[in-house]
Amino acid sequence: MKKNFDIKNFFGKKFSYKNVSKKLFPKFHLIDKEIKKDFHKQNNFFNMFNKSFKLNFSDKDLKRFQKYKTVIVIGMGGSVLGSEAIYEFLKTKIKKKFFFLNNLDLEMIDNLKKKISTDKSLFIIISKSGNTIETLSNTFFLKIISKNKKNIIIISEKRNNFLYSLSKSQNFFFIQHKNFIGGRYSVLSEVGLVPAFLMGLKISNFKRSLRKYFLNKNFYLRESSSNLAYLILKKKINNLVLLNYSSKLEKFLYWCQQLIAESLGKKGKGFLPIVSNVPKDHHSLLQLYLDGPKDKIFYIFNLKEKSKERIKVKSFTSKFDFINNKNLSQIKNAQLNSLKKVFKKKGIPFREITIEKSNEETLGELFSYFMLETIMIGTISGVNPFDQNAVEQVKVLTQKELSKRIYQK
Repeated sequence: MKKNFDIKNFFGKKFSYKNVSKKLFPKFHLIDKEIKKDFHKQNNFFNMFNKSFKLNFSDKDLKRFQKYKTVIVIGMGGSVLGSEAIYEFLKTKIKKKFFFLNNLDLEMIDNLKKKISTDKSLFIIISKSGNTIETLSNTFFLKIISKNKKNIIIISEKRNNFLYSLSKSQNFFFIQHKNFIGGRYSVLSEVGLVPAFLMGLKISNFKRSLRKYFLNKNFYLRESSSNLAYLILKKKINNLVLLNYSSKLEKFLYWCQQLIAESLGKKGKGFLPIVSNVPKDHHSLLQLYLDGPKDKIFYIFNLKEKSKERIKVKSFTSKFDFINNKNLSQIKNAQLNSLKKVFKKKGIPFREITIEKSNEETLGELFSYFMLETIMIGTISGVNPFDQNAVEQVKVLTQKELSKRIYQK
């Protein structure tokens, strides 16, 4: 099968999969067998990767919203990171302006109000629980709520929650968030594909080749996920640095950061994923990466990009002849290749992820691969990759704290 991206592991002899306990491979095959079985079942998480997966909206439903040239997506974490990654990666194909409200930031809201007309913009409000405090706070700070508004889409679970109740009482367009798909895994469901459709993208292309991708024997996935689970179990590595050599990938890597941190960070296990933009960070963090504690694994992300414009320096000096007539991609690739050589020399484990094309199909495969690999790593290493109990504790206490202050007032 033709690859839209390629992954190569350079774990070195010390961390080679040959040293992985043989008990991990049978675990992988058991999980893989279950996934293949669930791939065909409706109302099952893994069916989301199947082209036949039924979405809770149709093209016809969303036609009325296509006229809006400015779209604001309001959400937190997995409710917004996926669509933001799609927008950043495929921006050159998208003719509309998208803004993402994904934090409590009054200055960001004030600036947004200056840039948009709230009556001529479309608002997509997303929360699986329907009760996310930050999402509700941002929505009401924008002062967009009034009955029968035609420029609001709400996506949440269809149960007793604030957003669902609001959609009914105010007569807003509502799309059901499937209860069996968690936020950080939801990008290929309504959560990511509604914004993608309104970006003018072909949402069917996100899943075009996933059937073969999931149902074929994937020995590479077995070796990668088993090896990474081994590193977690043996606590050989604590930090995972996502080295980003393309600006188009930055938001995708923040999506990866949440996926890996929330899925694997349990029972004293997991990696701390850090997004590091390079070559900028060569001049601030590289010294630590190369000569600091040996507690890190690096993922090098690179997108093959064509750059026609070349640097002309020869007429000014001969000292920098080596960059004359080079484009920026060539210079970045030289830095990347040099870094790999040093990593190998020092025995620093790393992976190289090379992306061949910027299109929906490629991004769909990237989302799917990292979700599947993360689920495999978590299950093999003995943690539940789908829950987030520690986060829920903070949410409950936050609500109690706010309620207490209201009462005291």
